[in-house]
Amino acid sequence: MDAEKIRDLVKQMTLEEKAGMCSGADFWHTKSVERLGIPSVMLSDGPHGLRKQEEKGDHLGMGDSIEAVCFPAGCLSASSFDREMLRKLGETLGNECQAENVSVILGPAMNIKRSPLCGRNFEYYSEDPLVSTELAAAYIEGVQSKHVGTSPKHFLANNQEHYRLTGSSEVDERTLRELYLASFEGAVKNAKPWTVMGSYNRVNGVFATENKKYLTDVLRDEWGFDGYVVSDWGAVNERVPGLKAGLDLEMPSSNGVNDRKIVEAVQNGELDEEILDRTCERILDVMYRYLENRDENAVFDREKDHDTAEKIAEESMVLLKNDDGLLPFDKNQKIAFIGHYAKEPRYQGGGSSHIHSSRVVSALEAAKENDNILFAQGFTDDAEENDPALVEEAVKAAQQADAAVLFLGLPERYESEGFDRKHMKLPKCQNRLVEEILKVQKNVAVVLHNGSPVEMPWADQIPAILESYLAGEAVGDAQYRILFGDVNPSGKLAETFPLRLEDNPTYPYYGREGEDAVYREGVLVGYRYYDTKHMKVLFPFGHGLSYTEFEYSDLELSAEKMKDTDTLQVSVIVKNTGNRAGKEVVQLYVAPKDPEFVRPEKELRAFEKISLEPGESRKVTFTLGKRAFAYWNVMLHDWHVVSGEYEILIGKSSRDIVQQKAVQVESTVTVPYTFTKNSTFGEIFKRPEKMQAVMELFGAMGGVPMDPDTVKEQAGEGENMEMMQAMLMYSPIRSMVGFMGLEDEKVEAVLAKLNE
Repeated sequence: MDAEKIRDLVKQMTLEEKAGMCSGADFWHTKSVERLGIPSVMLSDGPHGLRKQEEKGDHLGMGDSIEAVCFPAGCLSASSFDREMLRKLGETLGNECQAENVSVILGPAMNIKRSPLCGRNFEYYSEDPLVSTELAAAYIEGVQSKHVGTSPKHFLANNQEHYRLTGSSEVDERTLRELYLASFEGAVKNAKPWTVMGSYNRVNGVFATENKKYLTDVLRDEWGFDGYVVSDWGAVNERVPGLKAGLDLEMPSSNGVNDRKIVEAVQNGELDEEILDRTCERILDVMYRYLENRDENAVFDREKDHDTAEKIAEESMVLLKNDDGLLPFDKNQKIAFIGHYAKEPRYQGGGSSHIHSSRVVSALEAAKENDNILFAQGFTDDAEENDPALVEEAVKAAQQADAAVLFLGLPERYESEGFDRKHMKLPKCQNRLVEEILKVQKNVAVVLHNGSPVEMPWADQIPAILESYLAGEAVGDAQYRILFGDVNPSGKLAETFPLRLEDNPTYPYYGREGEDAVYREGVLVGYRYYDTKHMKVLFPFGHGLSYTEFEYSDLELSAEKMKDTDTLQVSVIVKNTGNRAGKEVVQLYVAPKDPEFVRPEKELRAFEKISLEPGESRKVTFTLGKRAFAYWNVMLHDWHVVSGEYEILIGKSSRDIVQQKAVQVESTVTVPYTFTKNSTFGEIFKRPEKMQAVMELFGAMGGVPMDPDTVKEQAGEGENMEMMQAMLMYSPIRSMVGFMGLEDEKVEAVLAKLNE
């Protein structure tokens, strides 16, 4: 329906009908206006499966929902680094929504993984905003290609479950822009989601659902968002201020309470009815995008979609370690599958994304036709301490086999929506089981089932580790096919695995500040922190092995020098030097040389996943613009490039850099600076165009040599020179009054010239 018809429809609505349009009819449906022919439409939970509840809902996943397909959670699908795979996931979910008459699926979940303790990290994509926003954009495009809306969530700075309904995320402007807003920005600008979900928390003291700065000034006016903003379920604090700020749809129903507040606010002049009209127009526009493209012939083919879930899992699992080529196994080898999760895998997270799966395939079931597989339970899912009988059985199986696979992981009680983790450890019984198995079997592989990083005290002793995260209902098929070489693993970690929780930059204060969450680490999150500190980690961001090898060569830059208004073409040759087909994620990082202020050592600025046959080579080309070199300047309130040298790094991970070249970038923007008596001479020397004014000051002082080069020449070498340079660079202009007897009037005159 075009904009004019929608405006006409709104004009025909009563004030009460317009107020009612701004909240749900129940838990999952919008209100209808029967006399005007406006129907109700349904929204449903996602983002890695359709959690449609037919009648009463509960959002936390405790009630029944329809039988659906559980796809890999965001923690795993992001490890694919594959835009096409995420688009395919979106298309599949979009078709399911059409088949089930769902107008909007709630997702993707794309908050930054600030700490490994966040209870919902299993839903989120990455610690890096580029990975998050690029993969989310692909997912959004896939869903919306089926004329079904998405709702990127949770906007904004929703990075912990502790006090999640009332807590305030205290974040500085630069950090918000470079990480937490950037995670949403590209997806909103490029994929045009139909809706965006406002989060529960406050941002710098203001509830996200009442925050005009982000809901309107940034999201709409700056990024061009043209859909409606929906609250997270129960996230509304004050309805009328929220409406003014840009919160359009309140979910679920307030049973008329907030509708009446809207009516009263219009009647008493507190709320301009034009705001209410625009809100209704946005809601109706999105509703009719779906209603006018309703596909009555769409079929929810659960078997076909199960196969898609398996394919995504296969493309995303990460081979963390494979010493001496232990994997893949030969199907003629006798292999012991040990662990509760071999038979009953943990394949999804808890809470609002919990799917009533159509069927679940374990690794043991996937291996049912392989007579060389032994099984021992080893531990139970609800145990902390070991059961001696189960351990004895597992040790015996490991002794009888050529190799053992330990299926380990986190119980659901360890991580879920609603609470944060307290530690990064596996249950004690699992770590002790590893110790016992290693006493009798050295050929051991560990397969992990977890929503976020875990500590691995045994990692140095285990030859092979496969991270399968929460892999969806086809988890076992994907695991078996990778373990036995039917699939060549190609996933890469979208987050860093630290050695221990204490290594994370948020450790001293995460979850320990009551209702406030102060983001003291600033922009140094994830690999930006670990790499800048050159800190040893368990597995770095971007890491993931293959059953083949890739060689990089011939890095080329289109220029050695450029302005920040130019673009830089970067190309590199990648060759598969192994004997089997495989996929590689080519990662491009940019590193500023000798930055004068806090910046990460390097930042991911581009990536591409490619497939190569044995012996095949391919040139991969990237285009870098201003943002690749920029940081957020709080004086300009804009992206800014500092003139200087930048390294272009091509890596297999953030720690495995295989090709690099430098480019000189010149800024075309001057950052405004107001000189005062307390400005140092160093600030002047940074700005050559201001030197004439300061030289006049020097002349008034009898020609005292103050520029660094002259000081160095006269001072000679050694400590004396360094001392004089430092004293000069850090001396404020006012010091010339006391030390040199310069009159205030002369200093003021020079300041005036400096500030012209």
